[in-house]
Amino acid sequence: MPFFTTIEHAGLSDVGSKRSHNQDAFFVQKASDRAHWEKVGHLYIVADGMGGHAVGEKAAAKAVQEIPLTFVKHVQDGPVAALRRAFQEANAGIHAIGTSNPEFKGLGTTATGLVVREEGAWIGHVGDSRAYRIRDNQIQQLTYDHSYAWEMAKRLGIPPEELGDIKKNVIVRSLGPDPLVQVDVEGPYPLIEGDSFVLCSDGLSNLVQPEEIGAVIGVMPIEEAAKFLIDLANLRGGPDNITVIIVRVSSTKDSMVNQSVSGPTVFRGIASLIAKYNRLVPWPITVLSLGVVLAVGFIVCMLNGMQSIGYPLFAGAALSIIGGMIGLFVNNQREQNQPPTVEEQPTRASVYRQYPIRIDAGVVERTQNLAKQLKEHAEAKGVRVDWANFKAQLDMSAKAGSEGDFIAAYRCACRGLGKIAAGVLAQRPKDESFKPRW
Repeated sequence: MPFFTTIEHAGLSDVGSKRSHNQDAFFVQKASDRAHWEKVGHLYIVADGMGGHAVGEKAAAKAVQEIPLTFVKHVQDGPVAALRRAFQEANAGIHAIGTSNPEFKGLGTTATGLVVREEGAWIGHVGDSRAYRIRDNQIQQLTYDHSYAWEMAKRLGIPPEELGDIKKNVIVRSLGPDPLVQVDVEGPYPLIEGDSFVLCSDGLSNLVQPEEIGAVIGVMPIEEAAKFLIDLANLRGGPDNITVIIVRVSSTKDSMVNQSVSGPTVFRGIASLIAKYNRLVPWPITVLSLGVVLAVGFIVCMLNGMQSIGYPLFAGAALSIIGGMIGLFVNNQREQNQPPTVEEQPTRASVYRQYPIRIDAGVVERTQNLAKQLKEHAEAKGVRVDWANFKAQLDMSAKAGSEGDFIAAYRCACRGLGKIAAGVLAQRPKDESFKPRW
């Protein structure tokens, strides 16, 4: 199978346990065929809106709609330029809405996008939603939180966790509030078999530790892992909307053999050269240059008495010069209407934080104990649960743990916990809090 078909994903968004509206949004745009993969790649994006439920929803929805469209429109300029342009144009659009109506004051959203292409993964980022990569028993945070806490920690030279809860949820950069925005673009991150990427809003990252996220994704199918992570955040209070996208690289091996140069390959090469030329030389300049050449040809023909050739050259020169002038005018008007851009910055594949993923007897025992505590809570509330399935999962967890297979033990303990969580969360009023002993 072609490489792009070996990348799987799962995405899920939840309103949380306290909110009445979901201001988060996510979008997945996968390449439909090999040609689209080579040109664009797969794109995934998570946004977390701000400014009242109707306003926040509007900002997040616009971000996840506009960024993919603009990225595809400008991808011929390269993934870095296209990502920055996409985020900047989305920012300009959201800002315009926010300033056009007093009811939309405070309109804004975070946005974190992942583009997976042949050369690796690229990340575009504004705000405090996060992107992680899971590899070799490590989970790495690939984005910098644009928050007051992270900025203060950076100035003090200490980890953000040491600041406590000081203005933890105050973000200092987002799409919408200002006419200009600085966009972080990171990459490329080379892909290897088994890599997993995670995009999530702070409704997940504030309540579930990176090590836990990595452990859950490492032992469960990604659809199941996404659901379990959201349930876990809700069990811990779920005060905010929760969104997660998991992208897993099943294999980096492309079974397509090297093909000899053929007609389609030659045509693609020619088309690529033409596209590069057009990026360097605007088409109106090319048309004007052609007009000048035809005009010179007309003069030469007339001086040599070749009127039959000269007159068509004159007509072609006139049309080319007029067309080129019109093209220059149209391009100038388009550039004036484009949103202002910020200075381009070089990119790098940064890793801002890294955490070890350990699944041992202690981790398994804590998860089993949590499942048992939740069982007591569910029984006291009369929650309907498939208790036979729950018991089977806990028994398998205990058996695997006794045999030293902590991966299987942890997986079964999580599944047992998930069986109860679904029932508890479905029946719990939004003003009720479950306070486990963990």
